[in-house]
Amino acid sequence: MDPRNLPDVTEITPSAGVERACHGWRAKCLQRLVRMHLPVPRSFAIPSESVQSIATGKRVDLGALSELFAEGDGLVSVRPSALMPEWGGPGTILNVGINDRTHDRLARRIGKENADTLYRRFVQGYAIHIARLDPDMFAQEGEDALAEALRSYREETDEDFPQDPATQLAEVLRSMARAWDGPTARLLRQAKGAPPDAPLGLVVQQMALGLGPGLCGSGSIQFVDSVTGTPRITGRFRRQHHGGTQGADAQTQFLTRDERGPSLEDTAPEVFADLIRFGVAARERLREEMQIEFVVVDGQVSVIDATRVQRSSRAGIRIAVALARDGIIPESEAVMRVEPRALADLLHRQVDPRAPREVIARGINASPGAATGRIVFTAAAAQAAAARDEACILVRRETVPEDVRGMHASVGVLTERGGTTSHAAVIARGMGLPCIVGATGISIDARQRTLRAGATTLLEGDEITIDGSTGEVLAGRVPLLEPALDDNFTQLLDWADAAGGISVRANADTPEDARTARRFNAQGIGLCRTEHMFFDADRLPAMREMIFADKPEDRRLALDRILPMQRQDFTALFEIMAGLPVTIRLFDPPLHEFLPHDREGLRELADSMDLPLSDVTRRVEALSEFNPMLGMRGVRLGITVPEIYDMQARAIFEATVDASRKGDPVVPEIMIPLVSAMREVELVKNRIDAVAAEVRNDRRTDFAYRLGVMVETPRACLRAGDIAAHSAFLSFGTNDLTQMTYGLSRDDAGRFMGTYVGQGVYAEDPFHCLDQDGVGELLLTGAQRARAQHPGITISVCGEHGGNPESIGFCHDAGFDYVSCSPFRVPVARLAAAHAALRAGRRDTVS
Repeated sequence: MDPRNLPDVTEITPSAGVERACHGWRAKCLQRLVRMHLPVPRSFAIPSESVQSIATGKRVDLGALSELFAEGDGLVSVRPSALMPEWGGPGTILNVGINDRTHDRLARRIGKENADTLYRRFVQGYAIHIARLDPDMFAQEGEDALAEALRSYREETDEDFPQDPATQLAEVLRSMARAWDGPTARLLRQAKGAPPDAPLGLVVQQMALGLGPGLCGSGSIQFVDSVTGTPRITGRFRRQHHGGTQGADAQTQFLTRDERGPSLEDTAPEVFADLIRFGVAARERLREEMQIEFVVVDGQVSVIDATRVQRSSRAGIRIAVALARDGIIPESEAVMRVEPRALADLLHRQVDPRAPREVIARGINASPGAATGRIVFTAAAAQAAAARDEACILVRRETVPEDVRGMHASVGVLTERGGTTSHAAVIARGMGLPCIVGATGISIDARQRTLRAGATTLLEGDEITIDGSTGEVLAGRVPLLEPALDDNFTQLLDWADAAGGISVRANADTPEDARTARRFNAQGIGLCRTEHMFFDADRLPAMREMIFADKPEDRRLALDRILPMQRQDFTALFEIMAGLPVTIRLFDPPLHEFLPHDREGLRELADSMDLPLSDVTRRVEALSEFNPMLGMRGVRLGITVPEIYDMQARAIFEATVDASRKGDPVVPEIMIPLVSAMREVELVKNRIDAVAAEVRNDRRTDFAYRLGVMVETPRACLRAGDIAAHSAFLSFGTNDLTQMTYGLSRDDAGRFMGTYVGQGVYAEDPFHCLDQDGVGELLLTGAQRARAQHPGITISVCGEHGGNPESIGFCHDAGFDYVSCSPFRVPVARLAAAHAALRAGRRDTVS
């Protein structure tokens, strides 16, 4: 419908031309209630075009509204009706139309005190919000407050308070229309996802007064619990109550029978039965759980409004599944009604939204969930706390690989530095640990073992709660909700899988990760980072021995000690995944990460290796690099120190043989990291093929494997056609690819990323949501050139973007084969994949 052809005012009747796009959600909802024959007071909708005209001072024909002032008590309310309810709007204005004559009439019907209060509150509100007068001049209370308010208005404006209801209404509409376009209102709704030019409609409704003789009052009722989503009648009924006005006999009642006091079900069973009937009808016809706002006048119910029940993530899933199971909505719609990110709240413990919270610091919500524990500042202290069966929060300036054992022993992680793809964030997400990084306003003194947050100083052993879903650090112990991995969760994801979409694998480095991935129905392992296996206390000495070896044969001897442990690691992963694909990334980090850098650590290393401290110090200094992340790591290390990849390839192939004999056949996928040239792939492939031939001969059995490349450099994207000639698959490592494309450290970006996003330099943090214009173009270019050379090649994304819903939609539209993400993000990714598939299906249907 063309808004330019709409009347300025439309009465909301069953057949009226009320459109949500023009009149807003509230007007459309009221029309649906009217069509259901619910007792809705007479209502009118003003379209957004007319509201804009009112804001600019143009005359609008409001003639039809004058009829309302001649009916009933002669009062109306004005409510905002934006396109989306969450966009809000100006506050509702009640009792428009009250004047001296109406006041006298009301005084006879509902009592002088009630009539005085209604009139006084409207005068005060009108003076402050409409006439923009000083609020201090209208703070009167008491017996003569009405007369004082009218006198103050006259003194401030040099004219009497307007007695013409039409004049009052016109001024109220003008004020609300202009308030919607104010800078504060514009910023608030933009923060909720509204476009800058979001339209606003208005609804003018005849008022039903919950004051007077007989059973009168107002209230609201809903039929599910907002936190859990379970069926439960909640709400309130206030007798002799209207807006903020309470009559002399005001009383708040329960809705259902309750031993704590009187209830509407007992005192007015007919009214209660009507409300139940209205709720059932609204659920079935509006296809949603609704909260109904109602007024009772002398025992007769009027439905004033109905809004979608506010709900937590867990309640949202239960409600969507229940509506689909009852046949009210199709299963595909239930899937689309749940935001993928909402699932993260069900996988972990959460802060109870009903509980009070004292926020002492805020940071980046790097890994969802909540945890309470005692502060510890070192990995060793965390392990000691775990040994005492004591929950602890590991607090660090930033974590390093040696802290992984401490993270395993903690229930949560808090760091002063870092971003969404920093070490702490990535590892915590993989473990399912709540994590906050880049916490602003905190100062850690590891030597004194103190944490300063604003004016609060906390000592090691003090309790805090971290909310990794919001990024808030809370003082003390806060009530938590347990995970909600129930039948509703499982059912929703089953429906999501049935919708199709891109496959989802998990990033898994340990057997525990793999078991978590299987529990969440991942379709394989898309990234196993083998370097984490080398930090184990049993392996680190052999790894350091290999680093200090000068000859290839000495390096092989040291690595031979690690070989059986690596083989055991891979065998366990293969057995757990039971024939599903497992992609193993060969050794990636620079060697300096496995060496100490402080004086005490160097001395301990010298003692353990029976070497002079000077020799150890020189060796460590020789391995140091100006920029290790762009230095001797990944395939560069595999070519210059080939014994590492030889050992890993042998461990993979021997594990393949062992696991295949015990269960499902295994076809391992070996991934070469940080490739930038075809020749790198050729060199590594030749050595791995040779190791495979040796294992086949030694074990007297055949096996298959797939060799692929982790595409992390812009050059690899541009030369993907060459690289694909020697690769069975390409997996884009978007963490490093984003870092290299932007020339931006992912560990340091958190310090200024908020400012950049806030000022519109970047629409989103590119480490959190894939930059589709820049990095995305490299992905599309690489995929296109790889497929031109090798049409059957597998294309995937295994960076942290693999768990981001928007990025998954991009990968689906690009025709990639799968995404891989942290195990605890697999459910989120499965639902996001279903959303992308269902949206694509709708586009195909429309076209």
